[in-house]
Amino acid sequence: MHSILVVDDDPTVAEVVTGYLERAGFRVDRAADGLEALRLAAGRRHDLVVLDLMLPGMDGLEVCRRLRAGDAPPVPVIMLTARGDEDDRILGLELGADDYVTKPFSPRELVLRVESVLRRHGGPGTADGPRRTGPKLRAAGIVLDPAARRAVKDGRELSLTLREFDLLAHLMHHPGRAIGREQLMHEVWGWEFGDLSTVTVHVRRLRGKIEDDPASPRLIQTVWGVGYRFDAPQDSAATLPVAREEV
Repeated sequence: MHSILVVDDDPTVAEVVTGYLERAGFRVDRAADGLEALRLAAGRRHDLVVLDLMLPGMDGLEVCRRLRAGDAPPVPVIMLTARGDEDDRILGLELGADDYVTKPFSPRELVLRVESVLRRHGGPGTADGPRRTGPKLRAAGIVLDPAARRAVKDGRELSLTLREFDLLAHLMHHPGRAIGREQLMHEVWGWEFGDLSTVTVHVRRLRGKIEDDPASPRLIQTVWGVGYRFDAPQDSAATLPVAREEV
């Protein structure tokens, strides 16, 4: 039986979420603040944490940071956020949160999200597996090393977050192909649900790091009504392995 830690200072929300998760077959611990959550997490290894972003005292972002610290394998985290907290939501994802649910939400949807995240973390062939290996990719002065998780453009190392790196790797693997935001969300991060604006924000941030002029992007093009397309220059092959180039 999977063990879930629910962290929310609203007793009504915590009780409803706990009830739905228990009826779905999970064992549930509850915490009303960040310190109690960390104490419970230290005393028992949970399979997943449902973590409210707005907590008294220590907020959910700091709890997520501390849960991710140390040598133990990171526990999957689903964040509960207010609908307008886009920047905090993105920061939570960059800290390593696996998914998020915006309030108000359906408890049934949350259960489906929990089951989806646990499936991705539970066995081979998960969303994170294939993108972490493979040959180096090169296009438009960018050299991407999936095994080392390093990216360089024109000899300068790029500071990419985990999700920005995976997004760029996926786009470079499919140059010239228009990919929808929902498809990117599923193929890159393995999400079956989510706010499509999150993909838009990640694309905008990635453009700011790889484009010469992010306001007039040359590499990551918007395909209106569809999504995005990576346009590699004709003299560069995005899927060409790099044999002797240091990254």
